Amino acid sequence: MQSLQGNTLIALIWMSALMVTMSVRAQSGAPAPPANLTTADRPNDKGDGIVLKWDLSPDDSPEITPRRVIRYEIQRRVGLQGEFKPIAEQTYGGNSFTDPNAKSGELHSYRIAAVGPDGAASAPVETVSGVSPEMEWFDTTRAWFGIFLVIICGAVIYYIGVAKRGRDLRIRKIAGLEAVDEAVGRATEMGRSILFVPGIQDINDIQTVAGITVLSRVAKTAAEHGAQVEVPTSRALVMTTARETVKAAFLAAGRPDAYNEDLIYYLTDEQFGYVAGVTGKMMREKPAACFYMGSFFAESLFLAETGNAIGAIQIAGTAQPSQLPFFVAACDYTLIGEEFFAASAYLSGEPHQLGSLKGQDMGKVVGTILLVLGCVLATLYSITDSPAIGRGVEFLKNNVLGEAGFLPEKDPGS
Repeated sequence: MQSLQGNTLIALIWMSALMVTMSVRAQSGAPAPPANLTTADRPNDKGDGIVLKWDLSPDDSPEITPRRVIRYEIQRRVGLQGEFKPIAEQTYGGNSFTDPNAKSGELHSYRIAAVGPDGAASAPVETVSGVSPEMEWFDTTRAWFGIFLVIICGAVIYYIGVAKRGRDLRIRKIAGLEAVDEAVGRATEMGRSILFVPGIQDINDIQTVAGITVLSRVAKTAAEHGAQVEVPTSRALVMTTARETVKAAFLAAGRPDAYNEDLIYYLTDEQFGYVAGVTGKMMREKPAACFYMGSFFAESLFLAETGNAIGAIQIAGTAQPSQLPFFVAACDYTLIGEEFFAASAYLSGEPHQLGSLKGQDMGKVVGTILLVLGCVLATLYSITDSPAIGRGVEFLKNNVLGEAGFLPEKDPGS
């Protein structure tokens, strides 16, 4: 009995020593190398990407504890005679990497080694031949974007042609622009001036340009009625542009003699100094009509409330969402967002502008269809959990609106 217990104790001691030895061996030494390293030119790029793929090291397995592979070191050689230099690392379990800094027209070779927790690296595995990235003619991941671009541009070209042939393009009436004649007529009847404020930004701001377009129509109507237009500006270039615009409008109306450039003047670049000057002018001269067309910030409320206090008819237009509530509350008419930008086409009736406006509407139709379709499919998928509807939702997200390509990739197992 004692002999049996002694043999059992010896066996346990031997097994423990064997396990410790195996553990030490597992934690020391370099891991086994990866295999089958391949390279390929990255598709749909400008010729600066190479995709690497490899088989994981046999020691890179979650079943091996502690881990024998903690990362892969990737090295690159440019040309046939260059040296391999480290460019990146990939964590354990990763078997692919994209080199985004390859040079077009030069051969690139790669090698990769598995690295253990003690820093010991395996023997590197190297590519058989070099690869050179090439720029692609087409980026197929943007195929749907190209289709939408063709639809919208085609619609613009088509409607421009229609407008040039003299056909009437139906444009929704904009109340604020229709009221221009009313405001100018009121100023003429009362024998008072018209105040036009083109915002506080410079001429490089698109809202200022849109405001100057409206100024042209207001000035022409004022010239036809014999009214005066006063334009205080906060930028010197805006003043120069406004003067030329009003001068051209008076000339087109056949009243060049009535043009007075002194009514278009510069005040100051300082925001509230400009507002103080304009509101002071409003309180003293009490214009019958006030136009606010351009980019506005906190001064919008001061201007609109002052105009309301003197009883002027007020028409405002801006694309600043934070200022629209003030204009809507205090002004008689307000051009909101795209209405403001559509004013140039609406007022001029010029075929190119009208055609562009209608073509953009086609883009909005396409966007609305995609939005409604996506909402309907997502709702149905949440209710029915249908795989077919789910694939439709993923197609819209990843292909139509994403960059997964024209059609979804086929499942190799299907």
